[in-house]
Amino acid sequence: MSQSIIDEITKDQLKDDRGDFKVGDGVRVHLKVKEGDKTRIQVFPGIVIARKGSGIGETFTVRRIASGVGVEKVFPVHSPVIEKVEIDRESITMRARMYYMRDRIGKAANQVKEKRLYEGRS
Repeated sequence: MSQSIIDEITKDQLKDDRGDFKVGDGVRVHLKVKEGDKTRIQVFPGIVIARKGSGIGETFTVRRIASGVGVEKVFPVHSPVIEKVEIDRESITMRARMYYMRDRIGKAANQVKEKRLYEGRS
């Protein structure tokens, strides 16, 4: 099969409201969790350390520290299980992947260079 045919078939499944975050941003991923016959929303907060792929196969990795242990989850960007992706804080990053965050411990594990609301100095 040609790549253009695959793109044509999957274009109606793409979610266009989820592409506004980037690597380094602090996000809260709202997931739909099904337990028995009930569904609820579970929030996974953390820092986006990677974004890979394109089209329907695009994924992003979110890392957070839970009880002193680093936890990473890989989410498909266009998954129907994801309700929404909230941006907590924007950052200024100089690279496409932030895998060096895995080596950080304690307070440094959550520190990224944040974008300021004002650019001038007083």
